[in-house]
Amino acid sequence: MRTFPASTVLGYPRIGPDRELKRALEAYWDGRASRADLEATGAELRARTWQRLDALGLDGLPSNTFSLYDQVLDTIVLLGATPARYLDADDPYFAMARGTAELAPLRMTKWFDTNYHHLVPEIGRETVFKLDASKPVSEVRQALELGFETRPVVLGPVTFLLLAGALERLDEVLECYEELLATLAAEGVTWVQLDEPALVGDRTPQELAAVRAAYDRLGALPGRPGLLVASYFGDLGEAFGVLAATPVDAIAVDLVRGSVPPPAPDKIILAGVVSGRDIWRTHTDRALGLLRSVKAAQVVVSTSCSLQHVPYTVAVETSLEPGLWERLAFAEEKVAEVAGLSRLLTTGRPGSPPVTAAPPADLPPVAARSPYPVRAAAQAAHLDLPPLPTTTIGSFPQLGELRAARAAVTSGSLAESDYDKLVEREIEHAIRVQERLGLDVLVHGEPERNDMVQYFAEHLDGFAVTRHGWVQSYGSRCTRPPIIHGDVSRPAPITVRWAQYAQSLTDKPVKGMLTGPVTIVAWSFDRDDLPLAAVTHQVAAAIAEEVADLEAAGISIIQVDEPALRELLPLRAADQAAYLEWSVAAYRRATSGVSDRTQIHTHLCYSDAQEILSAIDGLDADVTTIESARSGARILGGVQGFGRGLGPGVYDIHSPRVPSVEEIAGSLRATLDALPAVQVWVNPDCGLKTRTYAQVEAALGNLVEAAREARAGL
Repeated sequence: MRTFPASTVLGYPRIGPDRELKRALEAYWDGRASRADLEATGAELRARTWQRLDALGLDGLPSNTFSLYDQVLDTIVLLGATPARYLDADDPYFAMARGTAELAPLRMTKWFDTNYHHLVPEIGRETVFKLDASKPVSEVRQALELGFETRPVVLGPVTFLLLAGALERLDEVLECYEELLATLAAEGVTWVQLDEPALVGDRTPQELAAVRAAYDRLGALPGRPGLLVASYFGDLGEAFGVLAATPVDAIAVDLVRGSVPPPAPDKIILAGVVSGRDIWRTHTDRALGLLRSVKAAQVVVSTSCSLQHVPYTVAVETSLEPGLWERLAFAEEKVAEVAGLSRLLTTGRPGSPPVTAAPPADLPPVAARSPYPVRAAAQAAHLDLPPLPTTTIGSFPQLGELRAARAAVTSGSLAESDYDKLVEREIEHAIRVQERLGLDVLVHGEPERNDMVQYFAEHLDGFAVTRHGWVQSYGSRCTRPPIIHGDVSRPAPITVRWAQYAQSLTDKPVKGMLTGPVTIVAWSFDRDDLPLAAVTHQVAAAIAEEVADLEAAGISIIQVDEPALRELLPLRAADQAAYLEWSVAAYRRATSGVSDRTQIHTHLCYSDAQEILSAIDGLDADVTTIESARSGARILGGVQGFGRGLGPGVYDIHSPRVPSVEEIAGSLRATLDALPAVQVWVNPDCGLKTRTYAQVEAALGNLVEAAREARAGL
C-alpha cells in the first residue's frame, strides 16, 4: 500500500510576500516588462515558497498551486479548452483573463463561498480537448532542480466541468487526465492532487455517478502516481462514500467546516484541521482530538483548504496589539502548526473532543419602510430624474500620487491637512468629469478610501487592520482583509464630510457611498467567539448610524453595497434559508431608518446573483445595480417580476477595453426587453478604481450617449 508524507498543505499564497507578482503582472501589461521577466518572477516566487515550506518542517510539498492569474484559467489551458476567438491574440492567456481592445474576457465569478474570483470555463460543441501539461511538468522539474519532490495540484475533472456547465463532456476530458497522470508518472511524480471542491455542495445522483465513473477510470490507470482527491469548504456528505468506493488512494477532508468522515480502513485521509480561511491560531488539543477520531489506513495532518486565502506571515505585523498578535496565525504560522501537529500525533497526547456549534444568536427586530410604490413616488418628486438615469457604482480611478500621499500620511511625512486638500481636489475633479459627461446621479469618487472594507474597519471599533496582510482577490488585485476581534461600534461619522463636500460642488444628486454589513464581515477575518449573524448585526447597527447622519446632512441617495451577499450563501441548500433570513435582516437594519424620499441603492457584482434574486428583492433597496456585462447578461433571464429599480451593468470594468456606443446600446435593448423602462438604470458593472481616467471617460461617454439614444426611442 502507498504511504503519504505525514504533513502537507493543500496550497499556498502566490502573490509574493511583498506583492511581487502584482508588480510584475502590471509591468508586463503596461509594456514595461517582457513575458520572460514575468515568468522569471514566477519562478523566483515558487522557489522561495518551496524553500520556506521545507524550512518550516513540512513533509509533503505541493506544486502547480502557483498561477500567473487564476488556477481555473490554468486548467483551461491545460486541457486545450481556450476558445478559438482568443487563439490569435498576442497573449491568449491574458486575453481570456482581461480581454483586448477587440475581445471581451471570459466571464468571472466567485470561487465557491470565498472572495477569490475565478474565470469561468467556456465549453462549446466545437471545443476539442487536448492536453498541454507544460506548466505542471515545468514546475515539477524546477522543484527537482532545487532538491524538492513535489505533488502537482490540478483542478479535478468533475469540478472543472461543473463550473463550465458541461459535465456531459466528462469522457473526453478524462482522456486528458489519463494522459496527464501518465506524463507525470514518467517525470517520477509519486502523488498527484486533484481538487474537487464542488463535491461539498448538493450533488444530484447523476453527478455522483459521474464522480464514481471518473475516479474508477483514473484509479484503474496502470503505473499511475498515487491519487489524492481533495475537497474543501464544507462536508463531503455522501460524496465521501462515493470516493471511498473508487480506487483513489487518498481523500482530503475539511474538518474545520465539515465533520469527521466514516471509517475508511483502506484509504489515506488528509485531515484538514488547520483552517485555510481564518487567521486564528489552531487549538492544539481540539485539533488532536479530531485527528485521533479519524479512522483510516493513514492519517495525514493538513490544512482545511489552500492557504491562498490568508496572508503570508504575521511576523511582520509589528503594529498590532500584542494581545491580538499572539492569537494570530497566517500562512507561515499555519504551516508550522501543521508540522507541529504531525509530530504530536505520533505521541500519546490524546487531544480534546470536538466542540459543539454555538447556538444561533437572538437578533433584534428590524423596522419596515413604507411600501415601495409610496417611496418611489416621493423619490420621483424629490429627485426629478430622467428616464433611464445614468450613474456609476462609486469609485473613480486612484492615481499613484494619491496612493503615495496616503502612504506618506501613514509614515508621518505628510500632514493630514495637506492630504485632505488633495482628497478635495480629487473629489472636485471626479465631479467635474461626471458633469461634463452628462451623468445624472454622481459619486464623489472615493479618493479617501484605500479599500471599500478596510476604510470602514479603520473607523470602527472592534476591528484591527494589518500593514502587510495582502490576499489575492483576482489577477493582480489584492486586499488586506481587516480582523474583527471585538464588539463593533461607530465612534464618529465616517463618510459624511466627503459626501457633503461633493454635494456642495453640484446641483445634481451625489450618492453617499457605504459598504454593507454582510460585505464588511465577509471581506474581513471574522472573530471566532460569536456567531456570524451576531457580528453582522453589530456592523449593521454601526452602518445604520452612518446612514442616518448622511440623510441629516442632506444626502438624498445613499448606496449601501452588498456584493458579498451571494458569496456567503451556504453551499448546501438546507442551510441557505437561515443565512438569507439573517443577512437580509442585517441589510434592512442598516437602511430602514430613512424617510420615504431618501433613495436607498445597493450593488452586487461577480457572484451569480441571479440565483438569489428573491433575497435581493427582500433587501428592499429602491435601486439595485448589478454586474451583467462581464457575465453576458445572465441576470436578465430571471428579472421578470422584479419590483424595484434595477441597473444591470453595461460596462465590464475589470477589462481595459472600452465598449462602444453600439455595444452598450445593445445591452440596454436587452435590458428593456426584460424590464419596463421606469425601473431601468444605466451603469457600469462595478467601481472604476482599477481603470485609468482615459478608459473611464471614453466608456462613460459612450454609456451616456447610449442612454440618450435609448430614451429617444421610448
